[in-house]
Amino acid sequence: MQQENTYELISALFVKLLAVVYFIAFASLSSQIVALAGQDGILPVTEMLEQATDRLGWMRFLAYPTVFWVNAGDTALTAATWLGCAFSVLLFLNYRVRLSLLILYLLYLSLFYAGQIFMSFQWDLLLLEAGFLAIFLTPNSRLVILLYRWLLFRLRFMSGLSKIVSQDPSWAGLSALVYYFETQPLPHIGGWYAHQLPEWLLVVATAATLLIELVVPFMMFMSRKYRFIAAWLTLGLQLLIIMTSNHNWFNILTIILCLFLFDDKAVRKVLPNSLGNWLVQQNPLTSSSLVVSTASYVFATLILIASTIHLWEMATARPVTGKVDKVLAYVQRWSIANKYHVFPTINQQRIELIIEGSVDGKNWIPYDFKYKPGALNKPLHVVIPHHPRLDWMAWFVPLHPDFLVWFENFLIRLLENSPSVSAMLEHNPFAQTPPIAVRVQAFEYTFTTIDEHRMTGNWWNRSYLGPFTPLPGIYR
Repeated sequence: MQQENTYELISALFVKLLAVVYFIAFASLSSQIVALAGQDGILPVTEMLEQATDRLGWMRFLAYPTVFWVNAGDTALTAATWLGCAFSVLLFLNYRVRLSLLILYLLYLSLFYAGQIFMSFQWDLLLLEAGFLAIFLTPNSRLVILLYRWLLFRLRFMSGLSKIVSQDPSWAGLSALVYYFETQPLPHIGGWYAHQLPEWLLVVATAATLLIELVVPFMMFMSRKYRFIAAWLTLGLQLLIIMTSNHNWFNILTIILCLFLFDDKAVRKVLPNSLGNWLVQQNPLTSSSLVVSTASYVFATLILIASTIHLWEMATARPVTGKVDKVLAYVQRWSIANKYHVFPTINQQRIELIIEGSVDGKNWIPYDFKYKPGALNKPLHVVIPHHPRLDWMAWFVPLHPDFLVWFENFLIRLLENSPSVSAMLEHNPFAQTPPIAVRVQAFEYTFTTIDEHRMTGNWWNRSYLGPFTPLPGIYR
C-alpha cells in the first residue's frame, strides 16, 4: 500500500510544473526586457550598474548579484530570457536537473536586478524563493518540504497580516471587494462581472478572504486532514482570483506550492496510475550529494532566521537595526527569504492616466496601451499567464510619487520614438513623425452597469479630472 508520508510523486510533479512556470516567466519577459532595461529603454540597466560602481566599488558584486556585470547590452538581456526558456525545457525533460535549476535561478535573479522597479513584484520574489529551494529538493528531504510549507504559510499569512497592520478601512470595514475588482491594476472580464454581484455577497467574500489568509495557513502544519483542508481552501481562493484578475502566473505558482500540503497517496487518487508511475520513475531528484545536503541545512538556517525576522517586523511594525539588519540585507539580496504583502490596501478610486502626443502643440492624439484601460469600449482582456509590466506599472503612477522617475523616462522615450518602447504599445500614432510634445491627462474610471453596457457597449464610464500635475507635459 502506498504510504501516506512519501513525496516521490509530489517532488517529481512539482519540478515539472516549476519548469512550466519558469518558461512562462522568461517567455513573458523576453519581449519586454529591452524596452524596460535596454540601451534605449525606460530604465537602462547600464546606467544602474555604472552608478553602483561609482558608489560601491568592488562591493557592487555583492549588492547586485547579476550576470550583466559581464555584458548588459540589448543582446545579452534578450539572450538571458531565451536561455531561461531553453533551460526551462531542459528542466522539464529532466536534463541535468540540479544544474538547470541553479542556472534558472541565477538567470532570473540577474533579470530581477536588470529590470529594477519593473521586476519588483511579489511573484518575482516568490519564483526566486521557490526556485532556489528546488535546487535542494529530494523526496526524502523533509527539511526542504517543510521549507516549502513555510514559504506557502508566509505568503498567505503575511498577505493577511499586512491587511490588518495597514489599518486600511476597506479591509477593516469588509468592503475591500466592493472596490477591488474595479480598481485593481489590470481588470479582465471576470472582474467586471464580479463587480456586479450584490454588495452583501462581496462583503462576505472579503471576510472569507481574511479568514483564509489569517487562519487557514496555521492548518498547513497540522495533521494530514487539516493540511488537505488548508490546501483546498487555498486552491479555491486562487482559482477565484484567476477568474476575476490578471495576476499573470502568480496564482498558478501558488497553486503548485500547495502540492507540498498533500502527499503521494493523495495525488495518486487524481492522477492516472501510468502517469504517476512514469513521473516517479523519471524523477532524477532521488538523492543528493553531501555538498547539496549540507548546503540545504545552511541555507535553511538563514531562511528560517530571516523570514522569522520579517514576520516579527510586520507584526510589530518595528524594523530590526544594527548588525542584524546588515546581515539580513545581504540575505535579501539573493531573494531566498522575502516579505509578502499582497494588496494590503485597496483603492476606492481608479485614476487612469491618458498620454497624448502632438506634432504641432495644438492637436493631441492619445497613445493606446495594449492592455490597460483606455477607450471606454476596449475589451477587458484576459492576459493570464502573461505579465505586461508596462501596463501594470502605469497603474501605480498616480498613487505613489516614487514611480514618477520611470514614468518621466517613459515619456521621454515616446518623444524620441524609441522603437523598443513604442513596440510595447498597441498603437504608436507618431510612427512616421515623432511628436514635439507629450502630455498626461487624468481621468476617473468606473465600471458600467449591466444595463449601461447593454445600451452602449462600453465597459467603462469616465470623468475628466484635469492635467496630471506632477508631469503635465514634456517637450523637446
